[in-house]
Amino acid sequence: MKQDSEVLIKNENKVLYDVSLFSDFDIYLFKQGNHFRLFDKLGSHLMMNKGVAGCYFAVWAPNARTVSMVGDFNNWNPKSHPLLERTDNSGIWEGFIPGIEKGTLYKFHVDSRVNSYRANRGDPFAMHWEVPPRTSPVVWEIDYTWNDSAWMEKRKKVNELSSPISIYEMHIGSWMKKVDESGEERFLTYREMAPEFVAYIKKMGFTHVQFLPVMEHPFYGSWGYQTIGYFAPTSRYGTPQDFMYLIDYLHQHDIAVILDWVPSHFPGDEHGLAYFDGTCLYEHADPKKGFHPDWKSYIFNYGRNEVQAFLMSSAMFWLEKYHIDGLRVDAVASMLYLDYSRRHGEWIPNKFGGRENLEAIDFLKKFNMEIYKAFPDVQTIAEESTAWPMVSRPTYVGGLGFGMKWNMGWMHDVLEYMSKDPIHRKYHHGELTFSMLYAFTENYVLPLSHDEIVHGKQSLVNKFPGDDWNRLANLRLLLSYQFMHPGKKLLFMSSEIAQWDEWNHDKSINWSLAQWERHSGVQLMVADLNKLYRGISSLHELDFDPKGFEWMDCNDWENSILSFVRKGKDPDEMVLVVANFTPVPREKYKVGVTIEGFYKEVFNSDAKEYGGSGIGNAGGVETLNVQHHGRKFSLLLRLPPLGVIVFHYKKDDLETPDEE
Repeated sequence: MKQDSEVLIKNENKVLYDVSLFSDFDIYLFKQGNHFRLFDKLGSHLMMNKGVAGCYFAVWAPNARTVSMVGDFNNWNPKSHPLLERTDNSGIWEGFIPGIEKGTLYKFHVDSRVNSYRANRGDPFAMHWEVPPRTSPVVWEIDYTWNDSAWMEKRKKVNELSSPISIYEMHIGSWMKKVDESGEERFLTYREMAPEFVAYIKKMGFTHVQFLPVMEHPFYGSWGYQTIGYFAPTSRYGTPQDFMYLIDYLHQHDIAVILDWVPSHFPGDEHGLAYFDGTCLYEHADPKKGFHPDWKSYIFNYGRNEVQAFLMSSAMFWLEKYHIDGLRVDAVASMLYLDYSRRHGEWIPNKFGGRENLEAIDFLKKFNMEIYKAFPDVQTIAEESTAWPMVSRPTYVGGLGFGMKWNMGWMHDVLEYMSKDPIHRKYHHGELTFSMLYAFTENYVLPLSHDEIVHGKQSLVNKFPGDDWNRLANLRLLLSYQFMHPGKKLLFMSSEIAQWDEWNHDKSINWSLAQWERHSGVQLMVADLNKLYRGISSLHELDFDPKGFEWMDCNDWENSILSFVRKGKDPDEMVLVVANFTPVPREKYKVGVTIEGFYKEVFNSDAKEYGGSGIGNAGGVETLNVQHHGRKFSLLLRLPPLGVIVFHYKKDDLETPDEE
């Protein structure tokens, strides 16, 4: 730290200015937007300084006249502990305060050069916060002894694009609640939920879990998408170490963890990032670029180097310090388009007159390049809802560089199709088959996400027509079709037990439904689908390769039936899928196949144990020497109503069908 004197500078309030965590190179990288470990420099850091224990504080506030520390250690007196501004034009203020201990509450008191603005601001780099609605950062350390070394060595294989990836999306606070001694429901803590949650995920067979944003957020009803603490898990459920324990426990049981991460916008709460030093520091000053009309939140200024470094550091932080296995990036479309959710005249074109946000595009490319450089065994996943090309293609061929992308088009089309009465579905057959025209243009995840079962959209099972039996059969049909369709899988919690009610973040999943066979049957079917998907390589190895898929017949719109084959790398093995989207059983339904032999029925969504009618093919069928669908051989099948049947073919498989 540059000073006028080399001797210890000390003011009467015992703030020491003889220590800094910044080197000249750190400052250079920060100004260039290429410092990706700012969490080691900015914020609060307990340390020893010349034998004195205390805490070093640093904050970026380039337009402040003064910055001082306030907290429970000085009765929140802004005149007590001033910080010193660095002399290198970095805009960083810093100082060391002796005697500060872990658990101390603090804020930065910012007195701006602009508009006489004064406020106590939260720490953008705080690693722990008070439990909302209280708003103070907490001095903390994130030391933890990890026990997941075996997992970290093998997670590359788990995350490979050729591996089965089945994601259970969940909201921690409403997955399950506990009744306390007073009879009131409360959240499970991170540690409390670990054993029960892991046991459930193992039972259900999911390979990954994805948490809705756990980063600290003031408004619980935002589900975490209005993030304040980009370096802190919410304290509603425990400490940072408690969250580490949950991740560690998942890893020890071979379950990967994906975090929802929100670099697209942030809320305007005064203890957060907005108007931080009396100016638009993290956001654009012009509301046509800096304010989101839908979410009433602020948009990051991706063209500012220091903001890029802040966001990059946040991403790296979770991957390094919390051993996270993947980041799902929220609302990418809102980052890519300057006119996103804006009318004519409400947005500012880029320098070429276009609507593309060139700064955000550059940031996303940098984000993906640097993430995969530092952590080649993780995955980044884009929630991107438009036809932007090559989202999940490498940057060196012009892509954005994500590992995978949510297939929002598939989700909306298939839900729209299945919401129709089956008698009308034949007139909308294209909604069912359209996804295969673009299925291999990206590395797609097929989501049935939280967004589809809130705000009056109804739960999955209630989207379908008919009585309860038909709605449940349609749900089994939808989930089975999802698991057989090319792409990785994502299912939001509560759908696996066919919950009738929409998801409500204030309530637990209605686990009592599982006592009823028709609901436990759906749950059992999802577990079996996961087992099938993981166990048969043809269902996952070539999820992103057109060689892994072949239509047998996509044109039977009159009967609303699809038949197709999934293939893996082994040419002697494949899976035949036949889906009937009407409640009419079909006897002696003929499907062409290319290979002669025995096709073993390995799954039937209409099985009685799932709550179905039990119409099937007695364990499997032999081919007929009869041409059909342009193939040399064919099968005569019994198709269940509103059902999917799956046949596994493997060369030299000597199994024969069971006796009826």
